[in-house]
Amino acid sequence: MTITSPHNEKLKQIRKLSRRRRQRAQLQRFVAEGEDLLAAADAAGWVALERYCASGSGLEGAEVEPKLLDSVSGLGSGTRALAVYEERWEPAPRGPICVYLHGIHDPGNVGAVLRSAQAFGASSVALGPGSADPYGPKAVRASMGAVFAVPLARTTEIGELPGARIALVADSGVPLQELHGAGLEQITLLVGGEREGLPDELVAGADHVAAIPIRTHSLNAAMAATVALYEVTRMARE
Repeated sequence: MTITSPHNEKLKQIRKLSRRRRQRAQLQRFVAEGEDLLAAADAAGWVALERYCASGSGLEGAEVEPKLLDSVSGLGSGTRALAVYEERWEPAPRGPICVYLHGIHDPGNVGAVLRSAQAFGASSVALGPGSADPYGPKAVRASMGAVFAVPLARTTEIGELPGARIALVADSGVPLQELHGAGLEQITLLVGGEREGLPDELVAGADHVAAIPIRTHSLNAAMAATVALYEVTRMARE
């Protein structure tokens, strides 16, 4: 039976999950929209708690009148399919390659880091204080499905991060490529916000302080993490 009522309780819940961070935090659930994201979830073995599709689309899920499905979508253009999933958190960050994000407020940057982490085979991404919710709608979309593939952990203590901790600091420390041959079998890349950077205490507690040689002052967090992941994986291959 096709859902046609805007007062349907399931759809009301999806609208709340799509727009309210507090609701997601309470339920530890999130919404993914679009056929590509749902296919990525399927490929990673995630089972949806609920799945909906526009009636007549031929897609898997409970059918919803298309305009009604668009009304609960967080996408400006609407959607043909969406699903609700339960958040997954690791008890601790994993190595051998971990990315730690501190104070990354933009969910788009968080999602982009997840995408790069998947591309370069990072073992986990750890979220520190002040970082955006990786399961928020914008982060999930920006991850392009990586949110289903990259293990996520929360941490507040630098000692919980695996391996040698490399703080990325603009115009400070050694060029990142100079750590080649330093015997870094396990590492955590510490990435701070574009404006504030990493707190002094985190930099002081790192095993290495490194910079990405560029002609301007800084890169945004997602770009810095991507370049650093490329460099450390390149060094590991040589």
